[in-house]
Amino acid sequence: MSSLRTGLNSLIIAGSLTIAATAHAQLKEGLECRYMTVIEQGFLANHVKYTNRDADLSNRVVEQYLKRIDPSKIYLTAADAETVKSTMGNVFEKTKNRDCAFLNTIQALAVKRVQDRATFAKEYLGKNFKFDEKTEFAFDPDKKPWPKDANEANEYLKKYIQFQIGNYLATDMKLEEAKKNVAKNYERAVKRAQETNQDDLFSGYLDSFARALDPHSSFFSRDVLEDFEIQMRLSLEGIGATLSSQDGFTVVEQLVPGGAAAKSGLIEPQDKIIAVGQDKGPMENVIDMDLKDVVKKIRGNKGTKVRLTILRKSGEGKKRFDIALTREKVNLEDEAASIIFTEKEINGQKKKLGILNFPSFYADSRRGGRSSAADMKKLIKEAVDKKADGLVLDLSNNGGGSLEDAVKIAGLFFQTGNVVKQSSKNEGRAEAALRDVDPTVDWSGPLVVLTSRISASASEIVSGTLQDYKRAVVVGGDHTYGKGSVQSVLPIPNNLGAIKVTVGMFFIPSGKSTQHRGVDADIVLPGPFSTDEIGEKYMDYSLPPKTIEAFVSPDAFVKEGPGAWKEIKSDWLKTMKERSEDRVSKNDDFKKIVEELNKAKERGKVIRVSEVLKDKNEKEKKDKAKKTASKAKKNEEYLKRPDVQEAENVLLDLIQLEEGKTLTVPKQASSK
Repeated sequence: MSSLRTGLNSLIIAGSLTIAATAHAQLKEGLECRYMTVIEQGFLANHVKYTNRDADLSNRVVEQYLKRIDPSKIYLTAADAETVKSTMGNVFEKTKNRDCAFLNTIQALAVKRVQDRATFAKEYLGKNFKFDEKTEFAFDPDKKPWPKDANEANEYLKKYIQFQIGNYLATDMKLEEAKKNVAKNYERAVKRAQETNQDDLFSGYLDSFARALDPHSSFFSRDVLEDFEIQMRLSLEGIGATLSSQDGFTVVEQLVPGGAAAKSGLIEPQDKIIAVGQDKGPMENVIDMDLKDVVKKIRGNKGTKVRLTILRKSGEGKKRFDIALTREKVNLEDEAASIIFTEKEINGQKKKLGILNFPSFYADSRRGGRSSAADMKKLIKEAVDKKADGLVLDLSNNGGGSLEDAVKIAGLFFQTGNVVKQSSKNEGRAEAALRDVDPTVDWSGPLVVLTSRISASASEIVSGTLQDYKRAVVVGGDHTYGKGSVQSVLPIPNNLGAIKVTVGMFFIPSGKSTQHRGVDADIVLPGPFSTDEIGEKYMDYSLPPKTIEAFVSPDAFVKEGPGAWKEIKSDWLKTMKERSEDRVSKNDDFKKIVEELNKAKERGKVIRVSEVLKDKNEKEKKDKAKKTASKAKKNEEYLKRPDVQEAENVLLDLIQLEEGKTLTVPKQASSK
């Protein structure tokens, strides 16, 4: 099986992994040094741009590996970074000669430096420690050099520890308890570094190799591959709870409606899982255990039992108790497409609007598996049956996914025609066109697409295609993320994981690549993601954009009869834009967003601990409320979002324009 993917998340079509034939006879459980070159070649045989291991690629692999072992530049010094570079050297020669000892040498150095910083942190947090909320420090590691020496590293660490203490104090924790928690964090970092096994080292190296090709190629270890498959299927077998790691504890964040945990009534959000046992087996302490290992113990086949020891806050104290749950199939409905209907009155007439909340392009390749395209088709039928007057397709939090589903979903809104073209590794080969072949126009009425700077890939295909066909008004962030590449996920035999590799670039019907530029909104709204450095073009080694000839299909348009839809006119867009600008200028929620964006630009990348104390507590209260809210409450909060409300307003304007009504342009807007 191969999995073809367009998103920041992921996807599935037929294919084969070229490395399988060469390696299968020798493979055994667990990665080994002798597989490294073969797996590297698997990436290069499929990657859209790179074919050879050259000096430039070798240097990029080294840079990515450095980022992997110390992403925040907290532990290593400039001299250590140079040691890592010289130890890796021409890394391809080493892997070719089956010499991976450099990984162990570097890991030993990393462990030593983590221990050094942990020792310093413990000393700094001693009885003479004073919290200073005026502390400021530059947080962005890409904007600062490696520390010159241990003294400079420790001086930076002091500021970082002040920030960590501030985070705890913002939750109303006492200073002494905050100090203990921060010290334990560094102890856990030492423990994790010491427990890194050979498989982890090989996986880390291969992922660094992949990320040296482009931002979206990566290596999937067995655990990561399992999570990827769960995400694409929107289902797993387990207890139905979202877990996080906090201060060494595994904490229940959310219960999945209909899952074993929710139905039992025995588990609540914020409960801590401190031990896990299988059916009648012994209980195993999981405090300070890596979250992925705890999750492995809790997940399991449908019908099997798992026992948990729970620690729950009770008044001023804590309550400890054991429970047993039978694992079930869990459907991850929060990630599925859904529709909410609202009614608005305009000029004495009630209009029913459908808001399609669509967080990812999921697809289960197994026979009878669930797909976002099939779900979306059902939701649109529901909108037709309920006589909705218009639809908002919300892609504002959608990072992408299944390319096949993107093509089908775009095609729900017009007749047959081209949706996207994909280039390949072979420069001489023409781009392959992917078409919607279903002649049914599932929705022919007014349509608004809501986007943001984090709408990526498959979201950009759908929004860009509908814009190119003048089928929808795109509302939201100034432009989308700008990811115009396609990935294929190719599993490696013997359960060794998979490679995710960029196999092509895609183009929307205008002939433009969404790479870097994204899809420009017809009507721009202020948004929390509208910052200067969010987007594909800011990522390491992002591939350059291209343009090809336009390939808009005439047979997509339906002028009359069943399925007829109206093209968006330029004068309509001008009117809607002016009316929207007037509404936004008077909206307090949008004013707050603009103020926050301006503050962020003024601060740059400097963190002020005093602002952490001021802002974090309120944010945590809101996050907790979201996690524990019912579905009805979540929908209510969702509909209060200013961008969703303004998308509805634009849709109401579009409905009237399609009905032939003339809309008044506010004087303030028309004078701009």
